[in-house]
Amino acid sequence: MRIESDSLGEFQVPERALYGIHTARALANFPLSGQPCSPGLIRGMAQVKLACARTNAELGFLDAALANAIAQACGELANGALTGEVVVDALQGGAGTSLNMNVNEVLANRAEEILGGQRGEYRLVHPLHHVNLHQSTNDVFPTALKIAAIEGLRRLEKAIAALQTAFQAKEQAFANIVKVGRTQLQDACPMTVGAEFSAWAEALGRDRWRVFKCEERLRVVNLGGTAIGTGLTAPRDYIFQVTDKLREVTRLGLSRAENLVDATQNADVFVEVSGILKAHAVNLFKISSDLRLLASGPHAGIGELRLPAMQVGSSVMPGKVNPVICEAVGQSALQVMSQDMAVTLAAQSGQLELNAFLPLVAHALLGNLGLLERACDIFRERCIEGIEANAERCNELLEGSHALVTALVPALGYELAADVAKEAQQTGQTVRNVVLARGLLAEQVLDRLLSADAMTALGYRRESLPKLNVKD
Repeated sequence: MRIESDSLGEFQVPERALYGIHTARALANFPLSGQPCSPGLIRGMAQVKLACARTNAELGFLDAALANAIAQACGELANGALTGEVVVDALQGGAGTSLNMNVNEVLANRAEEILGGQRGEYRLVHPLHHVNLHQSTNDVFPTALKIAAIEGLRRLEKAIAALQTAFQAKEQAFANIVKVGRTQLQDACPMTVGAEFSAWAEALGRDRWRVFKCEERLRVVNLGGTAIGTGLTAPRDYIFQVTDKLREVTRLGLSRAENLVDATQNADVFVEVSGILKAHAVNLFKISSDLRLLASGPHAGIGELRLPAMQVGSSVMPGKVNPVICEAVGQSALQVMSQDMAVTLAAQSGQLELNAFLPLVAHALLGNLGLLERACDIFRERCIEGIEANAERCNELLEGSHALVTALVPALGYELAADVAKEAQQTGQTVRNVVLARGLLAEQVLDRLLSADAMTALGYRRESLPKLNVKD
């Protein structure tokens, strides 16, 4: 162990650790979730530190050799080589100060090594005087969070797009399979399996667009505002240049907030983005639940769809295969919804010039982004792409259902159609057989009215209706 000191006194730090005393104190103070900070957030912190170092170097606040050593360390951290040294818990007091200091110490010690010094000496590179120069946790942390969230949104948008494409492929594949449509879990009227998949694909299309557009909400950052957004302790030319440098580092369309005080104390933008993620979670849960229901049985349930068999479903019931992917996706969606509430409560808990609960916002928001991305990929790869429609079962349920009569209302009228349904119910016959037995419609006309084309047409043409074989 090595001994380091701060304003509170001395503290032991592991001899070979790249982190220092501030991190060691945080490890002792915050053994909470047992989960590390998001790799995306750590990468965002490294990018922010790199932009700051380059700006300070260009303005003459850091000499070239020192700035280059810090920049090299930032590159290593951004690429994941030093991520294992960022060890503070994801949940921590201080609005993210522990993470900021952990990163400062790792970068300082690594840069110290690059320049020929020893870990823990801080003789050549100091965590605060050099790495954190002209910064505060309060502008660095939220800026890094926005960078991480933008990158997460871009990955999620691609995952949603691929999932939507998989649903659209099934929409085409199942376009000609007519089935019973249901409302309130009761038979309603005929539709096609393809139409059902088209509705799911459309919902995912909205999710994709929302996720794509909400990146705009995160592009405005408060870097340069330091502690409360007034820029105190930072030179004016640094404040006006550092966001431009960050834009070069990240290649993201970032801009400095016009009101840095507002951008430092208010976290409502994260609530807005979290709400978009919740909307996607709602759609994922609804779709996965629908698929479970339509694949239920398969012999004693609806059984209109066959989900890919992924694993043995029971330790006691031989041959049972459960819809495990749909269940996993549903649970992921529920987790996202619950963490959206955490983001909401944490964002509302800001007081005066700062929100001390941003670590929870970061943990929940970035966790949701990663969880949704993985859920979409798993859903597509292990469920949707392998789904099959059971055409025979769809037809069996359709022919045995009184829902068929709804499609005949334009031709028969409501009262006659209701009479047909009543007779079918009382006699146990199918709607088709009652119509044909009573000579109400010719068989070829009935087939046309109940075809896949008729089920997916937007309404009917009056001139196409057949003349009834009954007296008015």
